[in-house]
Amino acid sequence: MRGSESTVSRQFAASRQRKTIQAGTRKERAFLVGLDYHKRSKGAGGKGKSSLTSGAQAARDNAAGSSAGSISKVPTIPEFSAQESLDELRSLATSAGAEIAGEFLQHRDRPDPATLIGKGKLEEISAAAASVSADLLLFDHDLTASQQRNIEKVVHTRVIDRTQLILDIFAKHARTREGQLQVELAQLDYMLPRLGGRGIEMSQLGGGIGTRGPGETQLETDRRKIYRRIRHVKEQIENVRRVRAQQRQRREAVPVATVALVGYTNAGKSTLFNVLTQAAVLESPRMFATLDPTIRAVMLPSKRKVLLSDTVGFIRNLPHTLVSAFRATLEEVQRAALVIHVSDASSPLSVEQDAQVDRVLKELEVGDKPRLLVMNKIDLLSPTQRESLRDDEVSVHISAAKDIGISTLLERIDEMLSEDAVSRVVLRMPQQEGKLLALLEARSRIYSRNYKDGLVELEVEAPDSIIRRVRDWVVGVST
Repeated sequence: MRGSESTVSRQFAASRQRKTIQAGTRKERAFLVGLDYHKRSKGAGGKGKSSLTSGAQAARDNAAGSSAGSISKVPTIPEFSAQESLDELRSLATSAGAEIAGEFLQHRDRPDPATLIGKGKLEEISAAAASVSADLLLFDHDLTASQQRNIEKVVHTRVIDRTQLILDIFAKHARTREGQLQVELAQLDYMLPRLGGRGIEMSQLGGGIGTRGPGETQLETDRRKIYRRIRHVKEQIENVRRVRAQQRQRREAVPVATVALVGYTNAGKSTLFNVLTQAAVLESPRMFATLDPTIRAVMLPSKRKVLLSDTVGFIRNLPHTLVSAFRATLEEVQRAALVIHVSDASSPLSVEQDAQVDRVLKELEVGDKPRLLVMNKIDLLSPTQRESLRDDEVSVHISAAKDIGISTLLERIDEMLSEDAVSRVVLRMPQQEGKLLALLEARSRIYSRNYKDGLVELEVEAPDSIIRRVRDWVVGVST
């Protein structure tokens, strides 16, 4: 049993090593394939035609389900156009280390069930990819196992769909053991339904003399090994979850609130995290540069301490296997007292991206948590656009890279948190209590200070956790 598990594990390690060797020699040349299919619908004025990208109909159905009480008018979720979706695939491919050799956007009334884009068009794409010496085809769509096999038979080139590309980027950026386990679990879940139909060589059973096997096909053997490996990885992730739960219990024993940064990938979360915490988390324009979660303490203007958590970025149609695999990491978002949604104000797709983040937060069942929208990268806007920006109760405009609006953001976080509430009191303490006086100096706002007869009288504003430590010297409460 352990031998089978180690075999599967070695296969993953060898795969990662091959990718590393390839990346060290030359970049793989990728040919991108997008699909824009049109769905005809009947309306009050007759027949209409609307362009839907992959997954857009599911998003629209989800919007319809969430508003069951409203029959006459169904709210629509902002959607990416086919070209915008292909542009995002280009960024994903670059993040994976590929060189873009070419791209093609196919327009159809509906996806072809066998090859997604039709055999004739597939032969045309195969010739175009061969002419530019492409090493692989990247489809901006999720492919079924049969579609992937059918396409590979025609193009004679490696074929990767959008989900597999995202999983590859996650595997590339995973640094901690926890992150590697979570990525491996998602990859195993993705691989399992794609084992079938790999040809007669997969079978140990035959119809003639000398071909009768032990009653189990090679396909069944591989599935059994993967199921066993999945159970093993889940057990290890569960151990990580228990350790996280113990750490969280210790943190919750102290009145320190946790604030979680969430947002679309490449929205600037890590840059903002570094500005607020003075940490050294990797900042990169590439997608999914941050994969492993980081938690650091931040001092608010009220002198309260909070824990800030930097999380993995979300993306359109985030593979469900990744959401499930990273649930242990995303529990930090579920237990946070405040969710800070970082959005790229300079992106023309910010509305669509924000809608995708909302969907993932609802899937994590944190849609009703207190949330602050932080519009980042305003330094990239024109002066006219910046002048029209207005902060309100639920949104703040900043530039983490240029340190614009950070003090306003900290004040707004301070206002929205109720943990370890701040109060204003009058203290009369002996001057020899130097350690406590130093604590007040560091963790409170001091409004007045008078020395008399070996005592010091202070009027301070401090968190309740600090007031409790000096409660023996409280002589009054200020309003």
